[in-house]
Amino acid sequence: MSASIVVGTQWGDEGKGKIIDIIASRADVVVRSQGGNNAGHTVVSGGQTYKLHLIPSGILYKNTLCLIGAGVVMDPKDFVGEMDMLEGRGVSLDNLRIDPRAHITMPWHIELDGLSEKFRGNADIGTTKRGIGPAYMDKYERCGIRAYDLIHPEIFAEKARSTGMLKNKIITEVYGGKPVDIEAVIREYTEYGKRIAKYVDDVSVIVYNADKEGKTIMFEGAQATLLDIDFGTYPYVTSSHPLSAGVCVGTGIGPMMIRDIIGVAKAYTTRVGKGPFPTELENETGDMIRNKGGEFGTTTGRPRRTGWFDAVIVRHSVRVNGLSKLAINKLDTLSGIGDLKICTAYEKKDGTVIKDFPPVLEELADCKPVYEMFEGFNEDISRCKAFEELPKSCQRYIERLEELCGCKIAMIGNGPDRTQIIER
Repeated sequence: MSASIVVGTQWGDEGKGKIIDIIASRADVVVRSQGGNNAGHTVVSGGQTYKLHLIPSGILYKNTLCLIGAGVVMDPKDFVGEMDMLEGRGVSLDNLRIDPRAHITMPWHIELDGLSEKFRGNADIGTTKRGIGPAYMDKYERCGIRAYDLIHPEIFAEKARSTGMLKNKIITEVYGGKPVDIEAVIREYTEYGKRIAKYVDDVSVIVYNADKEGKTIMFEGAQATLLDIDFGTYPYVTSSHPLSAGVCVGTGIGPMMIRDIIGVAKAYTTRVGKGPFPTELENETGDMIRNKGGEFGTTTGRPRRTGWFDAVIVRHSVRVNGLSKLAINKLDTLSGIGDLKICTAYEKKDGTVIKDFPPVLEELADCKPVYEMFEGFNEDISRCKAFEELPKSCQRYIERLEELCGCKIAMIGNGPDRTQIIER
């Protein structure tokens, strides 16, 4: 009996896909518990690159059961596209299951996402405009459409008409937008329902039974801790709980099932969209890290903001997730950058130095990073297989991260391929 969670510890894009893929290859069951197609995992396996947004990365292993929990919001159009892409590349979907309680992202959610961002003007949140926030809003307003509804055409048509009429009023009368053609949506989405119908099953029960049978289970995270709706940099956050605790709610399992919680971070820090970023590098060094690390969004292609490793936010993640270990990715990206810095604390406007992450955005915006300087390295570390093979400066850097974050670093990524990992 072994159940583990993989979560992001920064602002997302930490390379969770690679760590998830490695652990998924050893798991019997892989579960996605929250978020939608605003997330993206890039997995490089067997020389091929897979960009996955909704389907768990365990799908690349034919004997692994892949589950989408009730806490996920699904865009069925994108989902079917992802299915077609995988099947076209010879990947079987026989082991895919979707919880009937998972909510469906509808066209009016996407329309409202874009309109509300435009309405905010310069105060926009910087969403992916995939309709994720509005879909979660309907979930909590109790007027959402779920996977069960989608695969039952009469129920779906009734709910789509009643909800769609309300959303069209908001689109046209509040935002001045063009109404969605509800009948066309019903026809189109009914076909998507037919495509996914055979995969719909009670994920909560499946996971519970798998645990009782002694199966190895992995819960894969989407987004990251600093994007959590409560414990992230609100309001520049996602609309769900990417924390380890969100797995239990989004899947319908008890916390006693979890044995291991693995946090993923980069050897530096990145962020997409707006919001404070204390260690951001708006200079040549930041550009070099972005280009060397390929820091462009999996889902949107947007260039990511880059900065030095921030131990304050990772310590925050260690605490709120209850991390048992860390995986540090993209250490190889820092080769040739020059001397390296680690943010160990923040200095507030009044000169006070704090080591805990501020609870509100307004306090964070006034913080400046307190740095420690480290000797850089120029060696190619992509072929290193053991910690001892790394340059001494790399070893010291990792050991200091471990001390500052207060968590064992068990995995170190030294290249994009799944084989380029050092396990300690």
